[in-house]
Amino acid sequence: MSASKPAMTTTPTLQSIVGGLSYAKGHGTGNDFVLISDPADEHRLEAEQVAALCDRHRGIGADGLIRAVPSSSLAEGREVLETSPEAYWFMDYRNGDGSVSEMCGNGVRVFVHFLLSEKLVELPVGAQLAIGTRAGVKLVTRLEDGYAVDMGPWEFIFEQAAKQNGLDSKVSTAGLENARGALSISMGNPHTVVALANAGELENLELFAIPEVQPLPPHGTNVEYVLAADPVVQDGVGSLRMRVHERGVGETLSCGTGACAAAAATRHWAQAQATRNWKVQVPGGEVGIEFTQGATGREHVVLSGPAVLVSRGRITEI
Repeated sequence: MSASKPAMTTTPTLQSIVGGLSYAKGHGTGNDFVLISDPADEHRLEAEQVAALCDRHRGIGADGLIRAVPSSSLAEGREVLETSPEAYWFMDYRNGDGSVSEMCGNGVRVFVHFLLSEKLVELPVGAQLAIGTRAGVKLVTRLEDGYAVDMGPWEFIFEQAAKQNGLDSKVSTAGLENARGALSISMGNPHTVVALANAGELENLELFAIPEVQPLPPHGTNVEYVLAADPVVQDGVGSLRMRVHERGVGETLSCGTGACAAAAATRHWAQAQATRNWKVQVPGGEVGIEFTQGATGREHVVLSGPAVLVSRGRITEI
């Protein structure tokens, strides 16, 4: 008796899902992105298309997708232009699952590097460029070895609890015994920061599972796990290590806004408000954080680090 033939299934190709898009692939300290140049606003991708592109097994693979589009093309961009007409380009950012996100600190550095590579902007070393995002305008300065981004002001999400207790929520995490107290901070997008006791706790985290956060900020949250250096501040610079579970993605090698939130929380816990410069070690490398006084009197966070483009291509059927 002959064996029955397996049922044939037809798997859609990436080109059948998204068309023949041209793209670039880039990363900032290992936080990686698919980038699409869309100056005529012709490629408004649906969530399923973004997820297909970012799929690491059947697509290109990335933590998120960034579309370069004129700010005037989107309602959020037109709102930005009302107060910042110089923000011609808008960073249309989606998480790897296709969900819309406010912005990404590593992503905005890679985005500006992509604009330069596409010859859509000129930006000499030391010059500054305004970028529209769903978290407002971000000012990006080109450095000799990367980019610095004024991420704007940070703030506590649950201010009263944060100032009274230093903690405002609890987080349950796979690989970590017991729920831990945490501090929720907004960098234009939400973050919940958990302090760890030792390197073993940091290394044993199982961040493939979504951490349980109570109370959960209204739009969900990214969760950062930090291990402060001992001493926390040395020679006027604060240091910490960090891992992160990103909303709609899972664990990533780096998170720029998360590094900002982690530094802000650690500085608050250590009562080290006088320390303005911090180094944050992430699995993908190192980023710099600087706390500065903004024009309106609120404290801003400046994130600095590298940006790399690794490949270009066009989606085709082979």
